[in-house]
Amino acid sequence: MTDRADRIAALLTDRFAPLRMAVQDDSARHAGHAGAAPGGQTHYSVLVVSAGFTGLSRVARSRAVHAALAAEFAGGLHALALTLRTPAEDAQSAATRSGPV
Repeated sequence: MTDRADRIAALLTDRFAPLRMAVQDDSARHAGHAGAAPGGQTHYSVLVVSAGFTGLSRVARSRAVHAALAAEFAGGLHALALTLRTPAEDAQSAATRSGPV
């Protein structure tokens, strides 16, 4: 696996066994900004829904994800926009998005 998005997905899957996950490369939107590289693969948006986040604060969840991706940060990953939810929070978010029935 040479694509950083694939590596991020694999690392987060191994660590958090997500029920749902999405990894999106946003590097093109950050061209010219700090940390951006000509080849991209520096800025990502990540959604992870995992029971492993239950009982953890938002800060603790973010720290856990950053720890899981430490090697990627050391290798050029610059920024993550994180959405980290428990299954219950994700269900509540889905209900809010769908509106009243």
